[in-house]
Amino acid sequence: MATDLDLNVRRVMDLLAPKIGLQMSQSERPVILGITGLQGSGKSTWASKVVDYLTFNDNHAFTVSLDDFYKTHDDLIAQRDRNPENRLYRTRGQPGTHDEQLAKDFFARLTSWEDDSELQIPSFDKSRFNGEGDRAPVSSWAIVRQKPHIVVFEGWCLGFRPLEQTKVESKYQFAQEPNMPNGTASTNETSSTNTLSDHKLAHLHELNQSLSRYNDTFMGPQHIDFLIHIDTNDLKNVYRWRLQQEHAMIEEKGTGMTDDQVVSFIRGYMPSYELYLDGLRDGFYPSNDQRQARVVLGGERQVEDIKLL
Repeated sequence: MATDLDLNVRRVMDLLAPKIGLQMSQSERPVILGITGLQGSGKSTWASKVVDYLTFNDNHAFTVSLDDFYKTHDDLIAQRDRNPENRLYRTRGQPGTHDEQLAKDFFARLTSWEDDSELQIPSFDKSRFNGEGDRAPVSSWAIVRQKPHIVVFEGWCLGFRPLEQTKVESKYQFAQEPNMPNGTASTNETSSTNTLSDHKLAHLHELNQSLSRYNDTFMGPQHIDFLIHIDTNDLKNVYRWRLQQEHAMIEEKGTGMTDDQVVSFIRGYMPSYELYLDGLRDGFYPSNDQRQARVVLGGERQVEDIKLL
């Protein structure tokens, strides 16, 4: 029996399918379908369900995650040690913590696929080094030997586009206003959606520059053909969802992060939402030609709205 998620994936894909089919008929290279979503929104599950939908409709498809392009553990630690004051590098995740050359090379080989080619999909093992993670050995990477029709590329910051330097500065200055809610919230505040003041402006500029490189080389609208954006009208839901996930994990496995650790984890991602989420909601593609589907979730992750941009 189809679940609510199955039905909602079908709703989204039925909207995008005619355009995807047209592009497949006009181009020999695989179609890149991006899926972006907030922490805890279920984007990885959506990616898996989308592949199921595509496979059912006789398309060869597989997923690749932005997470699998992280730098090696040694490189992540070295980056953190070189920038001890940059709180954005305390954990992996932000633009600047991925191996950009690895991602660029992967998508270049994918889009220039020859009939007799094969492709290894990078893999990052998040369990290594007590959860800090490390790139899995190349010998363990999955190998794809059949040219795909569609590749589903999922990642939390797909669709974010860099801002003009002055725009970063204005958002940062606005966050310093004393009447801004949550601007000086303690680390156990579970609903803070104003965290830019946690960071130095120079570090936000560095983040923006890294995102600009990502967009130029493998993640911009010129590289991703279609995009599904899993969003919410209340950004505080990111905290609720991630806490719920962690509580479920603790109940199942007996171990996990404390609530304060979860909140600290989410606060590490929040600056990018504050800087870039409005732009993604306005439209990833400059032409607004309905290649982007925005899926709005409520507090219990129920779908409240689906529309094309």
